[in-house]
Amino acid sequence: MYYRTIVISDIHLGSRGCQHELLNNFLKNNSSDILILNGDIIDAWKIQQNKWKFSKGQNRVLRRLLKISMGKTRVLYAIGNHDDFFRTLLKYNFGLGNIVLGNHFDHIGLDGKRYLITHGDLFDGVTRMHRWLSFLGDKAYDAMLMMNGIWHWVRRILKLEYWSLSQYLKKQVKQAVNFVMEFEDTLSEYCKSKGYDGVICGHIHTPEIKEINGVTYMNSGDWVESCTALVETVDGEWQIIRWAEVKKSDEDNHNN
Repeated sequence: MYYRTIVISDIHLGSRGCQHELLNNFLKNNSSDILILNGDIIDAWKIQQNKWKFSKGQNRVLRRLLKISMGKTRVLYAIGNHDDFFRTLLKYNFGLGNIVLGNHFDHIGLDGKRYLITHGDLFDGVTRMHRWLSFLGDKAYDAMLMMNGIWHWVRRILKLEYWSLSQYLKKQVKQAVNFVMEFEDTLSEYCKSKGYDGVICGHIHTPEIKEINGVTYMNSGDWVESCTALVETVDGEWQIIRWAEVKKSDEDNHNN
């Protein structure tokens, strides 16, 4: 499928939780004029914790992204908290080949709206002000993702479709739900104060398109739990693509 814009975030290359097979399949079957890598593409925190797990499948993702950047697609990389080591490159105007690095970008949609592109960590008080708390949370999150990996393996053996246990558990925890709502409200209020019509973000692994106080809030989700992308069609419509569901539907139609 061809789109005007594809937004993916929170791939976490280098972590066990990265769903590289689904992402490789998505990138193989979809292309766009603009590709936005909206933060946490590489998980440098795992290097610091000596938990770096870079598989051949993850390497294929990286090679495919670099190949895309050398073609006609314009690639923008908005830096996140897990790959914030790239922010040091901004001081020296270094880049990543044809990939444009930045903390944030502006995007004018076909709908005429002006969107702020940002990973979102700079609007998250816990990540920004108390990084050690984020590390503690990251360890708990790793444990949850390990459970998720086992769950996914069992379902694959039973030939069941992808379903994220960790995402389900997060939705059941009141504190997690409240954090998501506060994050969405904070970003929307900021964009409204700066004259933006909408925001395109990631960070909290919760795909969403909705209106908040007159601001269009869009979150591309992640490739650890939800396996989603945010896309702008050639007609200017914004959609969340849940690739595990799309792939399963295509396979069912092929088998029938």
